[in-house]
Formats: sequence, C-alpha cells, structure tokens
Amino acid sequence: LGECGVSILGTKDLADSYRQRFPASLDGAPFLLPTSTAALRRELDHWFDAEDIRPAVVGEFDDSALLKVFGEAGVGVFPAPSAIEREIAQQYGVKRLGRTDEVTARFYAISVERKLKHPAVVAISEAAREGLFG
Repeated sequence: LGECGVSILGTKDLADSYRQRFPASLDGAPFLLPTSTAALRRELDHWFDAEDIRPAVVGEFDDSALLKVFGEAGVGVFPAPSAIEREIAQQYGVKRLGRTDEVTARFYAISVERKLKHPAVVAISEAAREGLFG
C-alpha cells in the first residue's frame, strides 16, 4: 500500500527532554521498541548504529497498541509511522520529538488474488495510496 518515515513520540516531558539535538539526543533515552523479529525494529537498530545512538531499551513489545499504552504512561519514547503520527498523538496524548525518513514503516494488503478485483479491496488500496501515502 505504501511506506512512510518514522516519528519518535513520547509524553510532553520526555519530548521536551529529548527533542533538542535530535537524533543525537536519543543516546541513552528510555525506549519502548518492537521485538527484534519486527522489520521496523531491525531498521531502527541499523539507524541507531549509523547515528551512534545507544538507547536504553526499557520495554520490547509484539503488540504495538500495548507499546503505545506504556508510552502514554511515560515509561519511554517510542517509534510510530509518521503517516499516522497525528492520530497516535491525539489518542495517546503524546508529542513528536523527532522524525526520520531513514527508517521506514511499510504497509501491505495481502490478497489471494494476483490482481485486485474485489471492489472493497480496490477501494482500500486506492485510498491508502492517495490519502495516507499520497
């Protein structure tokens, strides 16, 4: 369906603490991350290495909603797809402290059909390409 950069979000206090000098400010920051089996985590780990960032990993999650709940509680900062950053910030009361296009979140629609035919699937695919990632 598309891809986008990644935003780093946290409570107002955490965002204020780590926003300045982003991304270098993330070195030692308390981080909530997806588990190492997630594609996003592997991309983040490569980015951390390239930027010489050593985050303090305070939680690893398979469930992105649970990760956001811990972020909302102020346990640490966390990554989220930039395309839905506004909705996440509104729902969880968090702020963006930085954004990078060097790490990407990718979204897929999986279908058994080689060519999309079902009107609902076609509509979802087109809406994502035009509205969310356009």
